[in-house]
Amino acid sequence: MRISAGEHRGRRLQSPRGSRTRPTSDLLRQALFNVLGARIQGARVLDLFAGTGAVGLEALSRGAASATFVEADRRAVASLRANLAALKLTGRARVLAGDALQAPARLQAAGETFDCIFLDPPYAGDLALRCIETLADGRLLSDNGALVAQAFHKIVLPDRAGVLRRAWRRRYGESSLTLYTKEAECG
Repeated sequence: MRISAGEHRGRRLQSPRGSRTRPTSDLLRQALFNVLGARIQGARVLDLFAGTGAVGLEALSRGAASATFVEADRRAVASLRANLAALKLTGRARVLAGDALQAPARLQAAGETFDCIFLDPPYAGDLALRCIETLADGRLLSDNGALVAQAFHKIVLPDRAGVLRRAWRRRYGESSLTLYTKEAECG
């Protein structure tokens, strides 16, 4: 797994051996950042279910101002911290070791907002839907921000959730990417 563009293009990322963490593929990351385009420049990024941090690290490499990573798996967190150190990005990043469904409430309580929110939960179960419902009030997303959910392609994510409206969905093999924006931006 490598960073595909930006300041750290071509750099390899560490991931734990035998981990249950499923890294976002290079193809999916390239598709994601092609869709987001200039939104990433100077963005505050939240990477939920971050795993080894491939998506958030790619965002930082492409010019995001900062990234907050949330991951519960201890081995993935250790790899994420090692990746941040190897890329000398610790000053622009924060790692929260814990539940990605509970982190949004803590971040909202602290008054934080993000320009890009990525979520890539395990494909088993309904975690993608539950996370979107958790974020549906839109308080964590800046007014012109984007929320992107990666899910198993057979999981049906809603067209709308609270103030979030689906702007785009594409399938890539067994995965799909769904982009949400706030209602005001869609109308």
